[in-house]
Amino acid sequence: MSTPTSPDTVDPTRAHVDAGRWPARLGPFQVAALLLGLAFLVSLPALRGSGRSLDYGDNLRRFLGQFMPPDFAVSAQAWQALIETGRMAVLATVFAALLALIIAPLAARTVAPAWVVWPARLGLNFVRSIPSLVWALLAVAIVGANPRAGVIALTCYSLGYLGKFFSDAFEAVDTRSADALRAAGAHPVQAFQFGLWPEVKPLIWSHTLWMLEYNVRAGTIIGYVGAGGIGTLLYTYQEFYQWDRFAAVLCFILLVVTVLDLAGARLRAALLGQDPAHRAEPPAAREVRRAKPDRLPG
Repeated sequence: MSTPTSPDTVDPTRAHVDAGRWPARLGPFQVAALLLGLAFLVSLPALRGSGRSLDYGDNLRRFLGQFMPPDFAVSAQAWQALIETGRMAVLATVFAALLALIIAPLAARTVAPAWVVWPARLGLNFVRSIPSLVWALLAVAIVGANPRAGVIALTCYSLGYLGKFFSDAFEAVDTRSADALRAAGAHPVQAFQFGLWPEVKPLIWSHTLWMLEYNVRAGTIIGYVGAGGIGTLLYTYQEFYQWDRFAAVLCFILLVVTVLDLAGARLRAALLGQDPAHRAEPPAAREVRRAKPDRLPG
């Protein structure tokens, strides 16, 4: 006759089995959260200060006080520098997009063979791993301190990202139309032009517009090393402690970046056939919005 087991009695065998199973119940999100928590704890020593007793609040107030009010007497110079920055960004984006259209198919697994894909991806990874400011330093050393150096630097930096984005786009689209054309005897170029390009074109344009927005912002920084653009003005005003003029230039940059962000979001949504107001809306929220007010989806 078996002895009844109370609810508080723990079966050692079952406890051992459950203990052995708990790692299997960890999903990718739990593992990622655990790794992020560990990385956060390990990174805490980076908050170590200089060791001196400083009044951070008072330092911040005194520094920001030099920015107010902004000196908008430099508006003409700021607009000229912004126009130069925009020209640099446009040229660099166009050059990088054209080069990426040539390289990206070679880095797409659905288009090129493996022995071509991996060298192409390795080259794109190398280009992308070098920051834009380092590209600007290299370009200034080669062609001198002028806007041409900025165009070269932004082109090289953008090529790494657009090549990655474009190759991912080639891999993400449906290739059955291109495969059918190849099976029907079409030339590979014809299969690409009529089977693959119509599918990938909206993504290509969307990524190119995003890169243009980024290059306008990056063009404000590379001028610090002599690569042209409005960053040259920022560097000059910083060197002479003219923080009120520095603040005025920042206001113009903020205005241009905000306009570009709003316009770019609408253009990208139009290219992808999305509603800009709901481009980031989760599927569940979209179902609730479409449902009648008195009847939610169950």
